[in-house]
Amino acid sequence: MYIAQAYNYLHDWWRYLIPVAGLASLFVFNMAIIAIMDIDTEAFMKEQIEAKGSNRVFLENMIPFALFLGALFVWVKFVHKQTIRALTTSRKKIDWGRFGFGFFLIFIATVGTTLLSYYTAPENFVVQFDLVPFLILALITIVFIPLQTSFEEYMFRGYLMQGIGVMARNRWVPLILTSVLFGSLHFMNPEVDKLGNVIMIYYIGTGLFLGIITLMDEGLELALGFHAGNNVVASLLVTSDWTVFQTHSILKEISEPSTGFHILIPVLIMYPIFIGLMAWRYKWTGWKNKLFGNIEPPPEEETEITEMFN
Repeated sequence: MYIAQAYNYLHDWWRYLIPVAGLASLFVFNMAIIAIMDIDTEAFMKEQIEAKGSNRVFLENMIPFALFLGALFVWVKFVHKQTIRALTTSRKKIDWGRFGFGFFLIFIATVGTTLLSYYTAPENFVVQFDLVPFLILALITIVFIPLQTSFEEYMFRGYLMQGIGVMARNRWVPLILTSVLFGSLHFMNPEVDKLGNVIMIYYIGTGLFLGIITLMDEGLELALGFHAGNNVVASLLVTSDWTVFQTHSILKEISEPSTGFHILIPVLIMYPIFIGLMAWRYKWTGWKNKLFGNIEPPPEEETEITEMFN
């Protein structure tokens, strides 16, 4: 079992608290600086892009995630004495075929819906393809986007899912908490300022979707691939002046965004379809237990817990 295998390694609560506290401190500090200095994040981003160029700004925003991922792997290996394989999957080895399936599922769906939007309302887009900047962007994207998305997946659907799971001793608590925390991490994105707090439904819903497929598949591979595919398309295919990724993409959306039902389409329509396709492909069963069942520690763990309260 994906969560239960964390019992095979050092899993004291304080080992999980320190990385979470560090990440939360960075997030709060960043928010405090923005609030105290009254920074207009959208205007600040435009100034940075004008001064440095969008590719450099994009790279600078990606590098910290690569460092965070490396730090998390080092912490897991030396503090928890846990293998990266056990943090990734319950299988004997990482299934890269699952990663590819998740990647191309969202890649094909997003490219298809974007092209449909372009051909039905071309006035909402500008073609801004420029070969050399695009090739540089593609290189940055291919190298750094998987590191960025992998950090978020390993942190939320991996590390915290296992850590909260062994402490709560069930599956639904880590599923809900990691989804809310994942959504909260995106609260500072410029999309929130532009679209309002309703966009948080999308972010939390995305976290819930990624958590469900992780629990049902007993591993991170599908979530890793899906998240990477989503962000690769967001980087290379279409951008706008109000999104977190402002790049030398092929298309630029120039229409004024609106807060309507379409924001919920991925959560209410697309994600259930994706779950259905994954369930069919990998023959998922035992939905109730995998999403809401208890996590049973090994017998020696039960003895230690009993002795603590006697």
